[in-house]
Amino acid sequence: MFKPKLFVMLPTMTRAQIMNDIMAGILVGIVALPLAIAFGIASGVAPEKGLVTAVIGGFIVSFLGGSRVQIGGPTGAFIIIVFGIVQQYGINGLMLATLMAGIILILMGVAQFGSIIKFIPYPVVVGFTSGIAVVIFSSQINDFFGMHIEKVPADFIEKWHIYFQHINSIQKETLIIAFISLLIIIFWSKLSRKIPGSIIAIIVTTFIVQIFHLPVDTIESRFGDIPSSLPMPIMPHFDYATIRLLILPATTIALLAAIEALLSAVVSDGMIGARHKSNMELVAQGIANVVSPLFGGIPVTGAIARTATNIKNGGRTPIAGIVHAITLFLIMVIFGRWAKLIPMPTLAAILVVVAYNMSEYHVFIRLLKSPRSDVIVLLTTFGLTVIFDLTLAIEIGMVLAVILFMRRMANVSNVSIITRELKDDEERYDVNAIQNKDVPDTVEVYEINGPFFFGAATKFKEIIRRVENPPKVMILRMRNVMAIDATGLNLLSEIIRDNKKIGIHLILSGVHAQPLFALTRYNLADEIGEKNILGNIDDALDRAREFLGLPKLGRPDNFTPVVNREMSMD
Repeated sequence: MFKPKLFVMLPTMTRAQIMNDIMAGILVGIVALPLAIAFGIASGVAPEKGLVTAVIGGFIVSFLGGSRVQIGGPTGAFIIIVFGIVQQYGINGLMLATLMAGIILILMGVAQFGSIIKFIPYPVVVGFTSGIAVVIFSSQINDFFGMHIEKVPADFIEKWHIYFQHINSIQKETLIIAFISLLIIIFWSKLSRKIPGSIIAIIVTTFIVQIFHLPVDTIESRFGDIPSSLPMPIMPHFDYATIRLLILPATTIALLAAIEALLSAVVSDGMIGARHKSNMELVAQGIANVVSPLFGGIPVTGAIARTATNIKNGGRTPIAGIVHAITLFLIMVIFGRWAKLIPMPTLAAILVVVAYNMSEYHVFIRLLKSPRSDVIVLLTTFGLTVIFDLTLAIEIGMVLAVILFMRRMANVSNVSIITRELKDDEERYDVNAIQNKDVPDTVEVYEINGPFFFGAATKFKEIIRRVENPPKVMILRMRNVMAIDATGLNLLSEIIRDNKKIGIHLILSGVHAQPLFALTRYNLADEIGEKNILGNIDDALDRAREFLGLPKLGRPDNFTPVVNREMSMD
């Protein structure tokens, strides 16, 4: 389970495949270069920190990961949360939060949470993904239009308020470079898919700016030189008070990393017909996020676009991801001094395209036609991500999704007094229907349909309270109850206690495996009595007649209680 894919595949790798992986890795490294720089700048840190993240994180994810083709590095999903942490807690706070997120990811992998992450509601994922896209787009307006706003507010509404105030300060040279970059990125793919349009846009616009000496901001004018080597690792300053404040942001980073990495792994599995090891992938992502901040990097996760590029160019083993990281390192060492000449509007155009691709607007629009509860979760998560904070958006989105799920389950669960509700004509053709049985007058039969959890327990309690004349025998039919939770068990305990006070006998009918196991563990099976937990309604009614001193209807005297049976008969 915890053996990296690289070591699983090493014995079966062929020379031809390794050569294909090397070529794919080189191409992906070139693709990752502008994205790594752009994500670093958009996150509020120096551009080289994005490169360091792609080199260190990308290498570890491929070397230790559970996917054949996963490409790790910085992604747009982290921009909001990283920017917020840097603004509030500084670089040291970001290092701490990323390191904490890495530890959380490792624990999630060791605890085998890989499959559980996949159950995060789709409206929550689309809501915060689309919200992140809007925020990324909003953060690039200043550089795209050359407004030269020294400090752009982090708040979404304040940000746009400032933009409208500076609408007359748009610089035409910057806007022209931005639009040239945008057009190259959009239309270059029609000419070639081997070399990304973002690289061509960087080369063309850098030459234009340098040859014509245009007054356009570059990486050098904004950040200075880009180092041509990896920094020495340093430990962050550990402060208990800051660590406590960073628990929620770190958890958000861990969840984002887990969701995006596993989503990328699932998509890539479908593209190559393979299967990833989700828990090993989480451990690798965790280690990458522990090591990356020590070298000044930002959070790491699986990058869907770069992973897809890897696959399309022939990458089929982790060798491609390792080569991608080495390629980026060599570019950083050899060409780092020229990377500082890249125009800022070009990077803004690249991020605008990233935001567009990330928005999944067609999926968002389609989800608006979903059930109202899903739409509420979608819009709430989206709105909170854009206007407030990603951490808050995920928290409230998840809570809303859970509440609405519980409401749906409560609606699915149905409780009725079936001895009084015999109006369904279809019941006549069911040999086990209660209307086809001889039920004594002092016997009340209740039926639960669906999981017997807190929703159904509440309904059951309300129905029992409405009964004016308590019966002498209460039969609880559970043939359609596949699961019971602690609330249901507690309610049964209360019913047993109350029934004993007023002399009502409780009989359970059609008990399935999980409820029976839960009853036994909760010690309720002994309280109810083995002879009162039966496999079908006929045995339950005969047991009721025995309590009432009435003759049985042809059932054998030595019928076996369901406690001693392997499965339910109802």
